[in-house]
Amino acid sequence: QVQLVESGGGLVQPGGSLRLSCAASGTIFGIYAMGWYRQAPGQQRELVARITSGGSTNYADSVKGRFTISRDNTKNTMYLQMNSLKPEDTAVYYCNAGISDYRTYRTSDYWGQGTQVTVSS
Repeated sequence: QVQLVESGGGLVQPGGSLRLSCAASGTIFGIYAMGWYRQAPGQQRELVARITSGGSTNYADSVKGRFTISRDNTKNTMYLQMNSLKPEDTAVYYCNAGISDYRTYRTSDYWGQGTQVTVSS
């Protein structure tokens, strides 16, 4: 089967930086668009940033200029560099990817388990 595992979350002071990673593993034939989402307590999950297989990116207005999404296709890994963090960035961050399984050649939507990011002094 296919799975996504996030890492890199933690507690950081306002203005600080964190780098999240999302590693895909398993019976992968291909990975298509990937993205980071976040969900704060009592709020809906929202898109933070997205990157296509070709490297095109888009960002939520709230993180433009502060966050950078990237991917290393040789490692099946996606990253989110988060700079100038604010308390309102506090949330559980989830990675998402469209992945085709070489056992079935079907493309499905996969989610990681989430990693907590807390921005507080």
